[in-house]
Amino acid sequence: MNKKSRNPYYHIVYWIFVILTLTLVFGFSWGNNTAAFFFVCMLLPIVLGTSYFFNYVLVPKFYLTKRYARFAFYTFCMAVVSLYLEMLVLVVSYVYLVNLSYQNLNPNATQIIILAVILYLLVFIGSFILMMHQIIENRQVIQQLLAEKEKMKKPFLEITSNRKIAKIPYEDIVFIESLSDYIQVNTATEQIVSKEKISNLESRLPDVFIRIHRSFIINKEKIKSISFDEVVVNDVQLNIGRSYRKAVKDSLQKD
Repeated sequence: MNKKSRNPYYHIVYWIFVILTLTLVFGFSWGNNTAAFFFVCMLLPIVLGTSYFFNYVLVPKFYLTKRYARFAFYTFCMAVVSLYLEMLVLVVSYVYLVNLSYQNLNPNATQIIILAVILYLLVFIGSFILMMHQIIENRQVIQQLLAEKEKMKKPFLEITSNRKIAKIPYEDIVFIESLSDYIQVNTATEQIVSKEKISNLESRLPDVFIRIHRSFIINKEKIKSISFDEVVVNDVQLNIGRSYRKAVKDSLQKD
């Protein structure tokens, strides 16, 4: 819950659902879907603000850190502010949009508690959806960490070279180069050749290694300098492939 979904389409689809739901609810109550749509458009900023404030401020900052008293207090304050803003929107909608008198409206449309129930129901539905999405993302992260831990059980790269098994400590590897139908593992003191595809090798390496080019995988701990399209590892200058630049930048920023 402390991280927004990386896919904005989840949010877009959800808020389209919110608009349709509120329009149908108030349109049915008023007998006027057009007026209800305009009213919902005015109400939507309150729903958005309440939802994101609750999900991305109150929950991670207070609830998840077990500061329940502050969480309850600020949630109450949020509810009061939301209800106050709802009343303002209701008044403005009567005056400027709906053009109806308060008495002529269906009683259900004038009960602020119904507005609050719908508002917070949608907020908590959104919270549940976001929480489930976060659980899925967390599981994926856990699986990645477990896979990384499994790779690190062996502190060396094991490859076949000259019909023998070579075990090269990860810390000794500077970079790996793909040369036609074989690869060359470069350390500070030697080059070890193996008939293996670089793509297969990449999946077996821990996160300390990153692919910067279709022909190069480097040890991030050996980087001396880096620019937009080049990296220097142990005095060897290598090009960063155009399609790999963003991934390289993101990986190094995490470190």
